[in-house]
Amino acid sequence: RHGSGKGEDSFKTSPFHLDLWFYFTLQNWVLDFGRPIAMIILPLEWFPLNKPSAGDYFHMAYNVITPFLLLKLIERSPKTLPRSMVYVSIIVFVMGASIHLVGDSVNHRLIFSGYQHHLSVRENPIIRNLKPETLIDSFELLYYYDEYLGHSMWYIPFFLILFIYFTGCFTPVAEESRMPVAALLLVGPSSLYYWYLVTEGQIFILYIFTFFAMMALVMHQKRKGLVLDSNGLFLFYSFSITLLLIAAWVAWLWNDKILRKKYPGVIYIPEPWAFYTLHMNNLHAAKESL
Repeated sequence: RHGSGKGEDSFKTSPFHLDLWFYFTLQNWVLDFGRPIAMIILPLEWFPLNKPSAGDYFHMAYNVITPFLLLKLIERSPKTLPRSMVYVSIIVFVMGASIHLVGDSVNHRLIFSGYQHHLSVRENPIIRNLKPETLIDSFELLYYYDEYLGHSMWYIPFFLILFIYFTGCFTPVAEESRMPVAALLLVGPSSLYYWYLVTEGQIFILYIFTFFAMMALVMHQKRKGLVLDSNGLFLFYSFSITLLLIAAWVAWLWNDKILRKKYPGVIYIPEPWAFYTLHMNNLHAAKESL
């Protein structure tokens, strides 16, 4: 059934999924962006350093809710999509997000001990004095699981599923290629979250390749007389505005010598939390000393 008889599905239309996109945006902001904020602002005595923080519980909820929303999004596609690829992607997504949960939990709790995210592991004052020195290797391994392996297994399936869904967001009816008011209201918060996701997750290459693939697909389908429906436009505009936000972020911090040292590569995109521990923490300390 999945492999045939669905040519006509390409011409079915799907209304704007206000409920799903709203839930996506809300839980992304609360459960993902809000994780470290909740950890920092809530009293430490409520969540001792040797126990999971409030942010960890946010992360656990995110790891359950997001795969469910992704599956519901795929189910609503007017086109039958490769289910096996979707299911494997969801499995890898959950594995990667769970790996990230552990690494991120420890790394963010280290902030209370003076860990500075704008410095590398070995350059951090609380790490470089550890004895024996092999303990530093363990912290670097933790950082690898958090920032590299966890992020890769989390974000690659996430963007892949969004792109797979995007391939079904085309219609031959030009009148259906417009965004309702609800979509226009959500596109701003959605774009801002993707900016955070790309910059904090250091996944610009993955994001830009996904965006280019979306652009190429749009041009290819346009030759067939097909245009994006409201859901496709919402995703496409969200990714487009995200690129503008990233460009503004990089331009603002272009001459920051300390962040330049941590991100020396050709692609210079500082992490928001590195900016926070470098500049905002210093600002808070200066206010407390007055």
